[in-house]
Amino acid sequence: MTIVTNLGFPRIGARRELKRALESYWHGESDAAQLQATAAELRVRHWKLQREAGVDLPPSNDFSLYDHVLDTAFLFDAIPERYRTLAVCAPLAAYFAMARGLQRPGIDLHALEMTKWFDTNYHYLVPELQAGQRFALRGDKPLAEYREAKALGIETRPVLLGPVSFLRLSKTTDGSDPLDLLDTLLPVYAQLLEALEAEGARWVQLDEPVLVQDLDDAARVAFRQAYARLADGPHPDILLATYFGALDDNLALAASLPVQGLHVDLVRAPEQLDAVLRALPAGRVLSLGLVDGRNIWRNPLDNALILARYARGHRGDDPLWLAPSCSLLHCPVDLALEKKLDAELRGWLAFSRQKLEELRLLADALDGRAGAEAALAPAREAADARRRSSRVHNAAVKARMAALTAADTARATPHARRLPLQTAALRLPAFPTTTIGSFPQTREVREARARNKSGRLSDADYDAFLAVQTEQCVRVQEQIGLDVLVHGEFERNDMVEYFGEQLDGFAFTGNGWVQSYGSRCVKPPVIYGDVSRPAPMTVRWSRYAQSLTQRPMKGMLTGPVTMLQWSFVRDDQERAQTCRQIALALRDEVTDLEAAGIAAIQIDEPALREGLPLRNAQRQRYLEWAVEAFRIAASGVADATQIHTHMCYAQFNDIIDSVAALDADVISIETSRSRMELLDAFARFDYPNQVGPGVYDIHSPRVPDRTEMVELLRRASEVLPAEKLWVNPDCGLKTRAWPETRAALEAMVDAAQMLRAELSAA
Repeated sequence: MTIVTNLGFPRIGARRELKRALESYWHGESDAAQLQATAAELRVRHWKLQREAGVDLPPSNDFSLYDHVLDTAFLFDAIPERYRTLAVCAPLAAYFAMARGLQRPGIDLHALEMTKWFDTNYHYLVPELQAGQRFALRGDKPLAEYREAKALGIETRPVLLGPVSFLRLSKTTDGSDPLDLLDTLLPVYAQLLEALEAEGARWVQLDEPVLVQDLDDAARVAFRQAYARLADGPHPDILLATYFGALDDNLALAASLPVQGLHVDLVRAPEQLDAVLRALPAGRVLSLGLVDGRNIWRNPLDNALILARYARGHRGDDPLWLAPSCSLLHCPVDLALEKKLDAELRGWLAFSRQKLEELRLLADALDGRAGAEAALAPAREAADARRRSSRVHNAAVKARMAALTAADTARATPHARRLPLQTAALRLPAFPTTTIGSFPQTREVREARARNKSGRLSDADYDAFLAVQTEQCVRVQEQIGLDVLVHGEFERNDMVEYFGEQLDGFAFTGNGWVQSYGSRCVKPPVIYGDVSRPAPMTVRWSRYAQSLTQRPMKGMLTGPVTMLQWSFVRDDQERAQTCRQIALALRDEVTDLEAAGIAAIQIDEPALREGLPLRNAQRQRYLEWAVEAFRIAASGVADATQIHTHMCYAQFNDIIDSVAALDADVISIETSRSRMELLDAFARFDYPNQVGPGVYDIHSPRVPDRTEMVELLRRASEVLPAEKLWVNPDCGLKTRAWPETRAALEAMVDAAQMLRAELSAA
């Protein structure tokens, strides 16, 4: 019998129950017991849902209060010294301090660095290690959650981040190689596996996603060493889980490891099946990732069944499991909650529950159960209807794409000649100050938006409310002394959704929530067809905000690559084509903003690094079309118009030449959590344009003082000339409260003024 399994389930709940429980706890409105009760309720609900959907072996320990990599670090006592005292007396407070920072009388703790989980929009906390690091088991989370499911009569497979991936995803504070700590880490993994076996767990899942990346000899040796050591002691059967790509040159390594099963991603890399079938020893479980764990389209089940039958034909009686390509962390929970989507579009989609039901259907068809083959017909009909639908294709968009020329992808003159014109037009001092765009989205703002959407607040009254919020925001920025202002984005629900709602080719769900990090959830748009802009999207509010002040107002847009990456993207054409369509729509918006008198325009691209393929051989082509798309969006303006971009929570060393090729006049980046380490790439490359290194972390509730920001700016001045530096926060301020926002920005402006004085005195 074919087994249906799952690699991981969304944690947040279909209606973001975890988000609300977390924020209630952080705000002091509930206690730890209430938070843990909500978490336990969600785990029970999700295990039962998976069993009802037909999953034979669901996962456990895939749940997290914040992040699974942070969970792993905490579980193995990889707790940096600054949190150690708190961890002894208040473990949950220390856990959240590592994630968010903590500022109280007598306590001022910086959060861990945060970055993207491979090429997804999920962010993980980067463990901090050092030479001589000691590890030990702290708590029993994997065992406790296995017991919870067992008490319900549900056998689960505990999920752990594998030891090599854990170390490769970590950073050291002393420059040593994290893999040097493997010998110290492995006994603790072995201790945990022995405890799971003693608890009765039959299987454990060790996630090793770094196996789909380019590995050096040291990493290959580490894999052999790690799994030989783990196989040497008592342990449940091990499923080695790989995803997000093909194993390729790491296949022989993966197949040779002494584990009992291997999971491979056949959505991202169906072409690897033949090689996997040849390499995997007889008797091993082969887990086939046949439905897409990262997108929301119904899967082509006929194709998936062909792959499954092909594998069955080659594996004979060896066990075969069917699973999603990766954890369903990246998908919404249940399409059944979508009551407002039109029937046609809804028929094209599948959320997490529906994907598991698809797997059950595939397994039944593979096993020859009566009626299973006929049950594939609706999926086939939905795919045919989608291909034929007139709403997917737009002849005018295709004609405009065909007319693109090289002149549409470059500014008229180089940055060095543009900069004096921009400085004069914007009247900028040294170390100019600005923000990344959004200001606090208070409860009042969110409630007004909800009332307007539900019809309880008229459009006229809502516009009047937004006008008041915008004017207040402008006045606060003037009082603080910022040099380049923003309008605050009070009319925007999300930096992608807001634009998608005004573009043709996009659709929106009501409950299609996915986790970005911690309690931060996003509801990605669905790009189902050709993209175009029917009318201006941001001009009205930018023009209004500029009318309120003599200081320059910065127009705020989300870039084409980020719009692409942070949406559920159509899978019936190349992503590059969809990205160019978005770029052309944004180009129209950029030129309209310029015509409305907006002299600085920010086109955010925080997802540029995120979209980078995991293999070096595939990266250049991606970077070429990603850079081209940004330049299409940005290059229609005059030399005196200043183009900004923003990127956050990513490493730039290996793509710095492509970042420079964007030719944005100013790039703002996240650097405060890394204490300006990320700026080194810009210095070594001799980045030609201007840079705004973030001087404080907006994802933490702590408010840094002027001294801290001055220190960071001085570090920045050591690696980049002062005339290239801007001063700004790490990211947008929508998740913060007004008191902390104002205090932090006042300190930031004071820091910039101190640096200006030092520059003048030099």
